[in-house]
Amino acid sequence: MRILRKYTNRRLYDTSRSCYVTLEDVKQLVLSGEKFQVQDSKTGNDLTRNILLQIISEQEAEGHGTLLTNQVLQQLIRFYGDSMQGMMSQYLEQSIAAFLEHQDRIREQMQTMMGAANPLTMMGRFADQNMAVWNMFAPRNGEEGGPDGTEAGPTDKKTASTAEADTGERKKG
Repeated sequence: MRILRKYTNRRLYDTSRSCYVTLEDVKQLVLSGEKFQVQDSKTGNDLTRNILLQIISEQEAEGHGTLLTNQVLQQLIRFYGDSMQGMMSQYLEQSIAAFLEHQDRIREQMQTMMGAANPLTMMGRFADQNMAVWNMFAPRNGEEGGPDGTEAGPTDKKTASTAEADTGERKKG
């Protein structure tokens, strides 16, 4: 476990790396799942919760959308000192743990639902269908003709020679 010491000048010192760290660095420790503890440099008291609350406060203030709405915060405050406080704490921990366990499956389901309703996906499918229909009527391999590959135009010699004569007369006239 990494030990971070908090000094009176409010700076955090990472004892394992022998350097000062920022709250952003501590946030990265949380995101990477690394275990750590923040201790007061003089008393050795555990200040981890205070630092985590500070990180949450900054995240909420940055405006990236809030997890802790005013209503949620008010409801949490009401639980402090209540006989249900311990139960609420356990409930929140278990709820978040269950959510994290199923997070990948939930994310996959959301992506599947969003993919089906995504306008670009739908437009792509529509374009593919249109191309398939268009290709049914396009000539194949440089052949002239209709969709079945048969030769287009006159089918008997008399009609063909009449067609040639007609085009010849137009050229002369």
